Amino acid sequence: MITQMKKYTFLVFHRDYEPFLEQLRELGVVHITQKAAGLIQDDEQLQAALQHEDELRRLLKQGAPDQLIQERAEVEQRIAEAQDSAKKVAVWGDLDPARIAALREAGYALRFFECPTKAFREEWGIKISEKEGKTYFVNLDNSISRNIDNSELLDKATELQQPEKSEAQYLQEVEHLRGLYAAADTRILAWQKANLERIQQELVEARQQIDWTRVNLSTDKLAEGALCLFEGFCPIDKEAELNAMLQEAQVYYEETDPEKEDATPIKLRNNRFTKLFEPLTGMYGWPNYNEFDPTPILAPFYLLFFSLCVGDAGYGLALILIGWLIAKEKLRIEMFEGLGPIIMVLGVGTTIVGYLGGTFFGIDIYQAEWFPECAKAPMFKAWLGDGTGNWMGYDIMMVLALIIGVFHICLAMTVKAICYTKQNGFHATASTWGWLLLIVGGIATAILASTSVLGPQTTQTILIVIAAISALGIFIFNTPGRNPLINIGSGLWDTYQMATGILGDVLSYLRLYALGMAGAMLGAAFNELGMTVLGENPNVGTAIGFALIVAFGHVLNLLMACLGAFVHPLRLTFVEYFKNVGYEGSGKKYNPFKK
Repeated sequence: MITQMKKYTFLVFHRDYEPFLEQLRELGVVHITQKAAGLIQDDEQLQAALQHEDELRRLLKQGAPDQLIQERAEVEQRIAEAQDSAKKVAVWGDLDPARIAALREAGYALRFFECPTKAFREEWGIKISEKEGKTYFVNLDNSISRNIDNSELLDKATELQQPEKSEAQYLQEVEHLRGLYAAADTRILAWQKANLERIQQELVEARQQIDWTRVNLSTDKLAEGALCLFEGFCPIDKEAELNAMLQEAQVYYEETDPEKEDATPIKLRNNRFTKLFEPLTGMYGWPNYNEFDPTPILAPFYLLFFSLCVGDAGYGLALILIGWLIAKEKLRIEMFEGLGPIIMVLGVGTTIVGYLGGTFFGIDIYQAEWFPECAKAPMFKAWLGDGTGNWMGYDIMMVLALIIGVFHICLAMTVKAICYTKQNGFHATASTWGWLLLIVGGIATAILASTSVLGPQTTQTILIVIAAISALGIFIFNTPGRNPLINIGSGLWDTYQMATGILGDVLSYLRLYALGMAGAMLGAAFNELGMTVLGENPNVGTAIGFALIVAFGHVLNLLMACLGAFVHPLRLTFVEYFKNVGYEGSGKKYNPFKK
């Protein structure tokens, strides 16, 4: 739900302005209305403060000044280069570059070659090693005493650069560089210990200074600067607290209800479950003050969609464990910080849906003989369809995904009709109600007729009435006061868009079924591959192979399933649902002026 706000207009004498702002900041409940971004962002003082804040944030993120970070990075790069060089010269054994140089001075030039092992000839030189289908050899050429015709050699072999160091020398260099890296790391840790706390405090002060500057820039100076005028919003549950402070401060203020054209900030008020999903609403955009909060509907449906996409009870239990570890800070993953509770909730939903679907780590537990028969009774296959997962020739989960899609879109249209009527009145939403009656009424009538609740004649009469009333709203009264012919044309265009859009929207929900099925099939494939390795006569080696394949496979499958289950339910919400509900999401989040 959206918390109701009160709009305040403050008029303060210039001598009392800063002390009054300090009082407001101490109270921390008033969202100060800011002027247009262009008028504020051009201020040089604010720009300097924002740049300083960015520098502090960057410094905290990287953990040290650029110079120290660069020093460590350069050493790390040198370690990687030395290790790579050691791998390249390893094929030449323990060749001493100094002895090679002495041979060259004596008139003997060692030339280094590689060629496919099948093409190598003994007369080309001394073979040093073979690796990955290639032979590495050297050719000793006494350029003073003889002139060797090596045209065939150069045609089939590739001459390589002479190694500057031996493998042992490169590895010795790596150890030396690792010492330098440890020293650079120690310098960074020492800097962090001496400076991080100070920088964090400096960042807090910079943030407060930015907020203070923005409030100053959003204040109008009247009567040649003698009076200061600015506006703000306060949640209605903090109204009494703010009014008590204002009466004590003895400043002039006006308290009114926000107007439709006001940029009223948004503060959501939801229960513990729904509040977990508010960040998802924020990803799309906060509602306008005159809109509705989509989170109470988004929360259960996103949970259902995610659970269907993963669709495995074993993976659900794994998510519960991961979420609990994150919530208890026993598992630290930066990108999941603070998301432990919602991961646990998604895990619970996935466990329930996976159990009802009969899948546990890729195993079809409904068909498993070892799974108790009494525990199979709640599963979809037990009380829907023919016990094989089909209903009227179609997969139960596919039919369920389409039913959920139809219900979700009908719910969106219902919410849209109610909210638009509340905002604009019934006369301006006749077309919306017409479409709602036609689609929802038609579906409800079809269901009642298919279950023999309504007879053929009654069904025909109801459908005619629904069609007639809907046609009036869609084609005649869609825009009151406009030429009826224009309304009819507008209604025809709207009909085309609805006919093509609704069908595509409903079919989009098949992705819930497709992702769940793909995850189950991939999990079963890893299980089968593991059993193949285990064999009929397992031993320690095959058991280890089985464990590695199954563990790696299910971890990979879980990661891919969660990625798809995060993205696609968001798409169904942000595109199919928000489009049909008419949600704009262009509101501004409540951000009170506070310390």
